[in-house]
Amino acid sequence: MPAFVPEPSPATDRAACAAMIRTGSRSFHAASLLLPPAVRAPAYGLYAFCRLSDDAVDETGGNRAAAVARLRERLRLAYAGRPGNHPADRALAAIVARHAIPEALPAALLEGLAWDAEGRRYADLPALSAYAARVAGAVGAMMCLIMGTRDPKVLARACDLGVAMQLTNIARDVGEDARAGRLYLPLDWLDAAGLAPDELLARPQPSPALAAVTARLLAAADILYARAESGIPDLPLACRPAIRAARLIYAEIGRAIARNGHDSIGPRARVHGARKAALLARATLPLRGTDRDAPPLPETAYLIEAVARHPAPLRSLPPWWNISGQVVRVLDLIEVLEQRDAFRRSAPS
Repeated sequence: MPAFVPEPSPATDRAACAAMIRTGSRSFHAASLLLPPAVRAPAYGLYAFCRLSDDAVDETGGNRAAAVARLRERLRLAYAGRPGNHPADRALAAIVARHAIPEALPAALLEGLAWDAEGRRYADLPALSAYAARVAGAVGAMMCLIMGTRDPKVLARACDLGVAMQLTNIARDVGEDARAGRLYLPLDWLDAAGLAPDELLARPQPSPALAAVTARLLAAADILYARAESGIPDLPLACRPAIRAARLIYAEIGRAIARNGHDSIGPRARVHGARKAALLARATLPLRGTDRDAPPLPETAYLIEAVARHPAPLRSLPPWWNISGQVVRVLDLIEVLEQRDAFRRSAPS
C-alpha cells in the first residue's frame, strides 16, 4: 500500500520547514525556540528557503551556475504568487506577501550564492563584507521585517548581526572550505601573513600565520556583534531574547575557535549544550547598547534602502510580559540540549 502523503497546506508546509531547521541549523533552532509563535513560523519558512538555496548550489556538482538560475526562477515565481511545489517555496511566497519583503533582499542572497558558484575570492575585508551582506545581512533584514520592524537604524543593526555571523562561519570553516576548493579569507590579509592562497587550498594546515588571520577576522566580527546588540532593544519585546540568544551563541563560536588556538583546519569548533543553554538563559536578561545610531556598513546600505522604497504598515506583536515563564522554558531546554550532546558524544564516529 502506498504511503499516505498529505495534501500541501500552510500547516504541513510550516511543519516541513521546521523539520529542515531542526536538522540543518542547531544554533538557529535553539535560539528560535525563544521566538513567539507568530514570528517563529515565518522565521522557519525564511530559513528553510535559505537552507534549500544553499544546499541546491552546494549539491549540484559542476553545474552550480545552473542551480542559481533555477533558484532565481523559483524566487520570481514566489513573488508572482505561483510558487514551486515545495514547502519552502510556498512558505516564502506567503511570507514575502504578508510582511512586504522587497524582492531585492532574497535576490541578494541568491547573488551571494552566485558568487560562490563562480568561486569568487575577496581582495579585502570590504569585499568579503559585501559577500556576507548578501548571504547573511539580507537574512537579518528579512527577519526584522517578519518581526514588524522597518526602522532603518534597527535594520542596520540587524545587517551587522548577519555579517558578523557570516564572518564567524568563515573563521570556523577555513579548513572545511579549503578542502572543498573554497577560500573566503581576505587576500590582502593572507598576503600580509605570508600565506599563498593556492597553497592554502592545496594543503590546508594550521600555522601561527593562519591563526593570526583567523583571529583578525573574529575581531572584525566582534565589533559588529557589539554594534548589533544596540539594535535589539528596539525590537518587539517578545523577540529580543531569541535574537540576543543567536548573537550570544554565534559569538561564543568565535570564543571556541580562540580556545582551539584559532585552529580552523582541525576539528570544527562547537558550542555544546550546557554552554548553549546558559547563553539562552542569559538572553532573557535586560541589555543595553551604545551604537544604535551608527551608520550602516557601506556594503549593507543598499538592503536598507530597498526596504525604504517598499514601505508597509507595521504590525504589532502580542505583548510578552511573562518573562519568568519564558525563563522556565529556557531551563526546560537545558535537559534537551544536554541529551543531544550526550547522544552525539556516545554515537560511534
